[in-house]
Amino acid sequence: MHPRLLSILLNLGHTLDHLVLLIFAAAVATIAAELGVDRWEDLMPYGAPAFFFFGLGSLPAGKLGDLWGRRQMMLLYFIGMGVSSILVSQAQTPLQLSLLLALMGCFASIYHPVGIPMLIQQSKMPGRAIGINGMMGNLGIAMAALLTGWVIKDYGWRAAFWIPGVMSLCLGLVFWRVSPAHELSPAEKNARHSFASQEDKFKLFFVMTLAATTGSFLFNFTTNGNNEILFSKLGDELRDPAVIGTLLAAIYFIASFSQLIIGNLIDRVPLKKLYSRVIFLQLLAILAATQLDGWSFYFAQLIFMCAIFAAIPFTDAMIARYVADSMRSRFSGARLAISFGVSSIAVWLIGPIVKEWGFSAFLWLMAATSAATYVVIRFLPEAIDR
Repeated sequence: MHPRLLSILLNLGHTLDHLVLLIFAAAVATIAAELGVDRWEDLMPYGAPAFFFFGLGSLPAGKLGDLWGRRQMMLLYFIGMGVSSILVSQAQTPLQLSLLLALMGCFASIYHPVGIPMLIQQSKMPGRAIGINGMMGNLGIAMAALLTGWVIKDYGWRAAFWIPGVMSLCLGLVFWRVSPAHELSPAEKNARHSFASQEDKFKLFFVMTLAATTGSFLFNFTTNGNNEILFSKLGDELRDPAVIGTLLAAIYFIASFSQLIIGNLIDRVPLKKLYSRVIFLQLLAILAATQLDGWSFYFAQLIFMCAIFAAIPFTDAMIARYVADSMRSRFSGARLAISFGVSSIAVWLIGPIVKEWGFSAFLWLMAATSAATYVVIRFLPEAIDR
């Protein structure tokens, strides 16, 4: 086994997960034109099944990760993501596209409840490990915006799917060679004791899942809607997909480092207080964005994306701190199935909301979602700060 290389592969797996899931959002206008759909807003709901199964699949993926083994599940992840991405590139109708995206979402659901627990199971500083992993995942979002725009410009939207598909198969081959082939499943190992009472665990799961659901709503609203909202805010002179993709990639690249900072702070600062302040900053930035246009909006978008990305590591950090390794994948899978499954509705809503009421209403809905997250996390048990 090569621990350092294994960590690198697991982090690259997170990059791949977010990269492939967001290609559709970055390419939706181009895909709509080629498939004969009049408006991109009408095609957007066809991407929702990918995010629905991305959430729903987390439950069986987490259970299999604990009981069957995390190595086996991660091999399935790399192979499945590779094959399904290549298949998406061959879609000829909106229905075919939607079904193949749903298949890809099933394989994408494996990573979070399996890959992250596998990464932190031996870590002495889980906050830092989660921060680095989160940064790598969000670099995938940046790559989706940047590479999709440039690939579409030169080679078309289909290449934007099959290229990362081939990359996933290659990563799977390397993972197969360097990961421990005969490691016991987490459920077969001796579980360590967690530090939270049963009452606190139940409250933690309930509140954390609510906060993760509203946070996932906001994450899906922004990462799937940012491309088109930036088009509308910057004017016709910048309606080049490659330019918009580059501008968004810059935002996502900078915002990715917020997770690295938060990951290090989580190991040192009271978690509930830190989480509340991040969400409050997020809310203020979105409220400011509702009143702005042009480059001032772009700056506000950078701030709220930094805060949205910064909020992501908290749930994984709480699981690492209070849940025994032998059942972390199942705990994560249950939380993700609820939060990602419910928040997949956000992807379906983007097109109809923008078509009916415009981007102003969309931004106010984002602000309301952020406010709901802030209220929910106030109910986290005080035990998490001890």
